Amino acid sequence: MITDGLDVVGFGEAMVLMQPPIGADLRSSAQLGVHVAGAELNLCAAVARVGLAAGLCSRVGADPLGERVADHARALGVDTGLVLVDPDHPTGLFLKDVRPDGERRVHYYRRGSAASTMDSADARRLLAARPAVVAVSGITAALGPGPLRGVRTLLREARAAGTAVAFDPNLRPALGDLDGQIALARELLASADYLLIGVEEAEAILGTADPAAVFRAASAAGVGETVLKAGADGCYHADGDRIVHLPSAASTVVDPVGGGDAFGGGYLAARLRGASPAGAAWLGSRLAAGVVAAAGDTDGLPDGATARALLARVVPRKS
Repeated sequence: MITDGLDVVGFGEAMVLMQPPIGADLRSSAQLGVHVAGAELNLCAAVARVGLAAGLCSRVGADPLGERVADHARALGVDTGLVLVDPDHPTGLFLKDVRPDGERRVHYYRRGSAASTMDSADARRLLAARPAVVAVSGITAALGPGPLRGVRTLLREARAAGTAVAFDPNLRPALGDLDGQIALARELLASADYLLIGVEEAEAILGTADPAAVFRAASAAGVGETVLKAGADGCYHADGDRIVHLPSAASTVVDPVGGGDAFGGGYLAARLRGASPAGAAWLGSRLAAGVVAAAGDTDGLPDGATARALLARVVPRKS
């Protein structure tokens, strides 16, 4: 059953993540923590945590890992009515090391996964639910020809369906053909109502890492609204014609993975509730700070009451 009234729906793959304790490595650790992760799910978890309605459009295998993904998404408050169970393909899996010096090593086992078989039909299932925003990343487009067709369908048909598009390039060298990912990101910019882009990605896609130049280049490419994520240096957002720097709210960094997704979820949720770009960036930064202070991709999100109170601080009061 397709759920109506969703604020944000992510289009992408959620996988099971296994990783050793911080400081241990895959080669020698006797224990692995089991988590669920995926850029779009992480973003939607942040949206749901602040009190908006979020959903995931994806495919999982008819296996225990697929059940775990769906259970975890629901536990995060993310609707799974748009997640199909594929009896012929497995759920994706990846392994991660986070070393004491901060180095990350990621090993993917997602080739031939259920989500890699997504196609335009999945995109149209999503649009039929008429969410306010669809969040999509370059990761999904890089999973294979079917997901790429799905992403292109979404971006081509979203506006006619009354759905805005939030695009995060999320360049991933581990998925291969980085030049192809960059070229595709440039192609998709004109369809983005919201662009959530990192500094290094901006350098590769827009040819500059200078914040003011990034915003100019994105606007010239057809982007509606841009926010520039700068990692430990915080972010940059627009304030009319001014580009404003917001320092990071993070004081402790255990694992940076998931921080950008939490930022994006907070930013989109706040904008949907009428917050200014400055307020939306503030909320995104607060959510990201909690996530990077914990080992899991969403474990550091604040509890629901705290998250909703943070959102309330940036949403204009009704007169």
